[in-house]
Amino acid sequence: MSKNESVNGPAKRDVPAVQGLTMLADIQPPFIPEGASGMTVLVEWPPGHPGAAPHRHSGPAFGYVIEGAVRFELEGEPERVVKAGETFWEPGGDVIHYQDGNALPDAPTTFVVFMLCEPGRPMLTFVDEEELAQRAHLRAPRPAAR
Repeated sequence: MSKNESVNGPAKRDVPAVQGLTMLADIQPPFIPEGASGMTVLVEWPPGHPGAAPHRHSGPAFGYVIEGAVRFELEGEPERVVKAGETFWEPGGDVIHYQDGNALPDAPTTFVVFMLCEPGRPMLTFVDEEELAQRAHLRAPRPAAR
């Protein structure tokens, strides 16, 4: 399992048995920004929406797909599809988030993301073409054309 892969299954920590409570993900983030604030965002992409341009977050982000499927790609990891009912996370900081678009051409996708944001920094910063070119060697190999 990669460092950013969802944990769907048995919890890594003891969680009391409570009817109606299901552990979806149990993640140990690599860092929490000093004085971080929390932000929860609802993302609603129409069919085929490409998502946000390559970007990074100032702190860790944790997501849950409510409906549809998200095409998800972080720097150094292969592209994958996260379906409704599944979770994803990213460490934030310097890691580039390449894709978060709707993987479905004919249906909407909705997901919720909770982020820990560093004070005085935006929760999302776009990465310019020059930096993408400089870091191209860190991106996982791309799948064959679809």
